[in-house]
Amino acid sequence: MIMSSPSTQIPLTALSSRSEPALPEGVLVAWYGDDFTGAAATMEVLAFAGLPAMLFLEPPSKERLAQYPGLRGVGVASTARTQPPAAMRAQLPEVFTRLADLKPGLLHYKTCSTLDSSPEVGSIGCAIEIGADLTGSRVVPALVAAPQMRRYQAFGHLFAAHGEKVHRLDRHPVMSCHPVTPMAESDVARHIALQSDRIDGATLTLEALSNTRSLCSYETNESDRISVVSLDCLDRTSEADAGRILWDGRDTNAFVVGSQGVEYALVRHWQETGNLAAVKTPESIGRAAGMVSVSGSVSPTTADQIAWSRENGFACIGFDAVAACAGGDALAAEESRLVELAVAAVEGGRDPLIHTAEGPGDPAVVRLRTAVADAQADMNMVNQGIGEALGRVLRTVLARTGLRRAVISGGDTSGHATRQLSVFALSVLAPTIPGASIFRAHADGPMDGLELALKGGQMGSADYFGWVRDGGGPR
Repeated sequence: MIMSSPSTQIPLTALSSRSEPALPEGVLVAWYGDDFTGAAATMEVLAFAGLPAMLFLEPPSKERLAQYPGLRGVGVASTARTQPPAAMRAQLPEVFTRLADLKPGLLHYKTCSTLDSSPEVGSIGCAIEIGADLTGSRVVPALVAAPQMRRYQAFGHLFAAHGEKVHRLDRHPVMSCHPVTPMAESDVARHIALQSDRIDGATLTLEALSNTRSLCSYETNESDRISVVSLDCLDRTSEADAGRILWDGRDTNAFVVGSQGVEYALVRHWQETGNLAAVKTPESIGRAAGMVSVSGSVSPTTADQIAWSRENGFACIGFDAVAACAGGDALAAEESRLVELAVAAVEGGRDPLIHTAEGPGDPAVVRLRTAVADAQADMNMVNQGIGEALGRVLRTVLARTGLRRAVISGGDTSGHATRQLSVFALSVLAPTIPGASIFRAHADGPMDGLELALKGGQMGSADYFGWVRDGGGPR
């Protein structure tokens, strides 16, 4: 997921005079995120709008949910974005079923806002087949755009910001050459339809949004076919219209796919219909006594953030990721080395930031790729090993230093590393940029109460690590 604009929380509109039925009791939205950072971003949209929400690392039991009464949003984080369809078919049915058992208004498969997926990796088409069959949905709305994050869809095509400019997705300087899922198609419906031989793609355009009351006309007569309708979304008006279509159609279209733009649109609709009052964005939680950060991202954005951190007193420590390719004693020795350097930095009054690379041009990237090729290893498995190693290092440093604030940088890294902390859920504490807030970790062990920020590689301002260290809060 890409993010490069300054922080702007969801604008709160004046409540209109339109009267609609009040929001029902219970869970309004249950979502399953295809990566950790995106799943967490979905939670923050609801929570910062005044709707209690939590993100769990595994489907929560009834006993676990009973500890948190009054939740209006329940999510589960995963690493589905890195998985082949076979693994998704093995995992998603049970999770979708567990979430559907909560009787939510909508069941949401959360995708990246830049559609990171292909028929072979993180297939959105595969997830739609599973979700549509489970819910009996013949038409599945798809809302990927999120104007708050500078993601826009116009006449079917997705646009995303990078720096000061906005690019069509297939011409985006990062996504068009993504190392795993390069985006050669900006038409959202077409991109998704190419991932399943059961899906027919269509677009509800800006011209038709305001006059559309139902998506029933998109149903086909073939029982095995699924119509995926992507919704244009460019501004406040189209966002509210999209939210209305999703919410009013929930009885027949209970399953929806898309980014956190789904929740932004729902919140906009609920606010404008008078069913959700505006709330104040939380303030900063204050500067930490110390903070530990780990990064598995190789993006240029993260490289700029590491450079800023080095110039502003952080102790930047390089992780030789080749050790993760070797595994065994080599990896254990590298983890030990990183822990000792990080602990020494903390004892010296500096905040350690452990990183695998400083951008795609870092020689460390070439060294790792060469090592993977020489070992004939699977890059996905090596990346998982890197993320898990960073998580173990983070856990050990936190335990030895007693620090209570941390950052994990990198979308896939966040998933693998967070699981090493033995936490079972996250809830929001303070905002930074949309999609990368500071969370409270919930655990049955020593990590309970940890203040943790998860950041996708392309997300954030240059001073992001400093912003989290200082406690976040709106700017």
